[in-house]
Amino acid sequence: MKLILKWLLSATALMALASIDSGVEVRGFGAALMAALVIGLFNLVVRPVLVVLTLPVTLVSLGLFLFVINAALFWAASAVLEGFQVRNFGHALLGSLVYSVMGIVIDSALERLFPPRDL
Repeated sequence: MKLILKWLLSATALMALASIDSGVEVRGFGAALMAALVIGLFNLVVRPVLVVLTLPVTLVSLGLFLFVINAALFWAASAVLEGFQVRNFGHALLGSLVYSVMGIVIDSALERLFPPRDL
C-alpha cells in the first residue's frame, strides 16, 4: 500500500515539476507514472554502480558530483521514455533537485501516515 501510494505521489510530483520548470515536459499522468517508475528503477539499480565507479571524483568534489549523477539519471529516464522529456542538462539538474526535495517531503509524510512497526 505504502509503495503504491509513494509511486502515485511521485508521479504527481513530476506533474507539478513540469508545471514549475518549462524544460521538463510530461504528457499526462500515465507518462508521469512510467517516468516515476523508471527514475525509481534507475536509482535502485544504476545509481549505486555509478556512485562506486565515480567515488574518487565524488570524494574530490566533497560529494557534489552526486548531483551530477542524479541529473544524469533524470535525463537518462527522459531519453528512454516517450511522454517524459527534459530539454537539456541544466533542466535535468534543476529537475532532479526539485524532484528529490519533493521525494523527501513525500517520504516524510508517508512515514507519519504509516509508522514502522516494531516486531
